Amino acid sequence: MHSVMFDLDGTLADTSGDLIAAANACFRKLGLGDLLDRAHDQATALRGGRAMLKLGFSRVDGFGEADIDAQYQPLLEAYAQDIDTHTTLYPGAMDAVETLKSRGYPVGICTNKPEGLAETLMTRLGVRAAFGSLVGADTLAVRKPDPEHLFEAARRAGGTPAQTCLIGDTLTDRKTAQNANVPSVLVTFGPAGGDMAALKPDALLDNYADLPDLVDRLFS
Repeated sequence: MHSVMFDLDGTLADTSGDLIAAANACFRKLGLGDLLDRAHDQATALRGGRAMLKLGFSRVDGFGEADIDAQYQPLLEAYAQDIDTHTTLYPGAMDAVETLKSRGYPVGICTNKPEGLAETLMTRLGVRAAFGSLVGADTLAVRKPDPEHLFEAARRAGGTPAQTCLIGDTLTDRKTAQNANVPSVLVTFGPAGGDMAALKPDALLDNYADLPDLVDRLFS
């Protein structure tokens, strides 16, 4: 059965504001102030906690890998406490999900966000029940771009692994679909920015209203 799997951060929701706030909370406790800016550092936020810490520490002297390691768990704790203060679902995302389901497509989430945090976020946003699966960074022994991460998300949602597609926003999502030999769709409106067309996905998505028909075409 054909299914549709979604990345979370930067694809279903803009989570960059809360991620950056968590990193800045760590920097403030070290007396460094806010080292990251939501307007300019969104793309780094979507690459994870360590990437944000690395970028922030690069802007001051005297900090390195040991500090990144030391602050990673405090960052996750800060993020868990304020995980949905600034986060918003992209316009039309859940309408598209419901339309896909009405057309018989199982839907799920395939994210490199830790599973517990992803479950908490989607529950607080009130949309967790809409998805048949949620596979996070620590759910399996592998994560994106390993294709098994995507395949397991499809299985748990009730789809056939080799007949799924991945909706994402980064090179990692493109590589995951490529490694799985399934179609990829990259959104053009996420904080990752850049030229999504240059990544050569099977399709680009400018508006969630177009997704159901686009998926129909991909699987036709």
